[in-house]
This record gives sequence, structure tokens and C-alpha cells, in this order.
Amino acid sequence: MNILIVYAHPNLRSFNQAILQTLDAALRERGHLTQTHDLYRMRFRAVLDNDDLNRNWRGEPSEDTRREQEAVLWAQGLAFIYPIWWFGPPAILKGWIDRVFTRKFAFEFGSDGMKGLLTHERALVLNTLGGDEATYQQQNWHELLVRPMSEGVLSACGVHQVIHRAFYEVTTVSPAERRAMLDEVRELASGF
Repeated sequence: MNILIVYAHPNLRSFNQAILQTLDAALRERGHLTQTHDLYRMRFRAVLDNDDLNRNWRGEPSEDTRREQEAVLWAQGLAFIYPIWWFGPPAILKGWIDRVFTRKFAFEFGSDGMKGLLTHERALVLNTLGGDEATYQQQNWHELLVRPMSEGVLSACGVHQVIHRAFYEVTTVSPAERRAMLDEVRELASGF
């Protein structure tokens, strides 16, 4: 399977980088072809401006948007790796979604409402957080992590088999706990 990994973390030494390397290696070991789009290293322009909006409505996306859409079309599976900052993804990933998952590419409006156009078999969403899981569950904050990306973006655009995994307290856990998290990433790769 062709799998596009969309990665959004500015620190090359972050635990997200370890997750990326682990996932990519595990997918390749299973015979998948991967492409990684590291949005920070690509210096992806995240702001959807008026020119982009007008081009998208005409069905004429900019060259950088078109390249990203071609990568999405190349893939049969999608993976997203990013930290949670203020209950959402880094702005660069939100901007990537705004600029790449456009009308007539990822979704369309019809008489029955919004219809997803993506035909990917599945997606994997991996997040890191500094907070603890018990607090997120107790405050019902976990839903704030899962639903926007899994349902509000991917499912709405046609990708219905979405696995979401959040790794909590990554800034304070032991090296053994981090290794266990990376073992889980390897296991999640088998879902493709």
C-alpha cells in the first residue's frame, strides 16, 4: 500500500520524530511504500489567503497545493503525526488541511449536504501530549483531540476507518515508557 505520512513538529529531536522514524520503518518492513511530508522542513505555506480561496473555487489550486493533492491521491492510506497544542494541531497542519483538502478535491456540497470525495482505505492519527490521560478522560478533553481530525476532517472527507492514538505525558515519562510507546507505534503500523 502507498502511505502518505504528514508530519508536523518543528523540533528535530522531539519524541514525535522518534514516532515518525518508528512508523516509517515499520511500514516499510511490512512492504508498504511511504512518502513523508515534513511540513516544517518543507516550509509549507500554511495560510489560506484570498488568492488560494479564489483559485480553489475555480478548481485551479496553486502549484504547491496541487503537489500536495497529488501526494494524497498517490496514497491509499494516510498517517498524521503531530503534537497537541491548545487542544489542536500545530497551525502549519491546520493550514495544510485548509489548503489541500479543498472543495472538489476532498469534499463537495450537493443537495444532500457535504459529501466526502477521498477514497483512502484508512488513516492513522498519532498525537503527543504533555498532560496526563486521566485528566483528559475526566474532563472529557479526549473528545476534543479525536473528533476534530478523525470525524471533522477525515471522516467528513470520506476516510471512515481512522485509528487515533494519543501518547500522554511524553515530556515526563521514563525511557522505558517511551520505548513501550514506540512498540505500540510498530503495532499500529500493522493496521495498514
